[in-house]
Amino acid sequence: MKIRIGTRGSALARTQATSVAAALTDFGHDCEITIIRTSGDVSTATSFGSIGPQGVFVREIEQALLDERIDVAVHSCKDLPTASPDALAIVAIPARADVADVLIANTDVADDTAGTIPLRASATVGTASARRQSWLSALRPDLEPKPVRGNVPTRVGKLRDGYDAIVLAAAGLERLSRSLLDEPVAIELDDYSVTRLDPQTFVPAPAQGALALQCRVADRAVVDAVTPLDDPVTHACVAAERRLLARIEGGCDLALGAYCEPTEDGFKLVAMLERDGSVLRETAAGQSAEALADKIWEQLASA
Repeated sequence: MKIRIGTRGSALARTQATSVAAALTDFGHDCEITIIRTSGDVSTATSFGSIGPQGVFVREIEQALLDERIDVAVHSCKDLPTASPDALAIVAIPARADVADVLIANTDVADDTAGTIPLRASATVGTASARRQSWLSALRPDLEPKPVRGNVPTRVGKLRDGYDAIVLAAAGLERLSRSLLDEPVAIELDDYSVTRLDPQTFVPAPAQGALALQCRVADRAVVDAVTPLDDPVTHACVAAERRLLARIEGGCDLALGAYCEPTEDGFKLVAMLERDGSVLRETAAGQSAEALADKIWEQLASA
């Protein structure tokens, strides 16, 4: 069966789509990748919150699905709005990569004695994420968050252009390091200090590290072909994180972190939310991942 896969054009997006194509090929399908430019790609805004409402990195790809120009959309799940068009559905969420954020810093500003954020005082840290800016300000008020956008190589390059450090998703670095592209992007970090930020403390964005494979609900042949790529545990955890996001009704400019992980007897969900200059943190554990999202919402609402 021939399957047309739609994705954004960055090296990371193409890497993600290529990995999905390889998995589908292993199941005997013939895959073709189509690059689609989104509104978020075109925007020159320096922060995610300034680009526009949630979904700026996916709307054109979803439209291509609706127009039947592609059969499967491969999204970074954290870019997806919590509600899809009625004709579309997230059919599979494969096992996700590392959920954590990573701090990459010039060695002359790294300070291993500084605690969770190992940087010297008053260092500048590049990020376009409201969440990362809020967590940095809460954990280290002396630091100077500074807007930065672009693909992974562009942001790493800022370390040679006036930025002391940047914060990136570990998943992007992980995927690029094992890219199946004919001309993979090499991210050289040997000359920098690299610190994985504990996701229990520096809580990642909902669905960070996960891919979402979206299809037309009515196209049963494609749905049946893609469904085997789903990882049930990852799907449950991501669904809980996205359910909390939906309850809070936030988008790109919302400082919300949510991380759900499996435990021996169920799931644990930790969330952080910035509201009126204060950062709230709540945790809950239980057997139903989605029920934890409702419990966390109630705790945050009461706080």
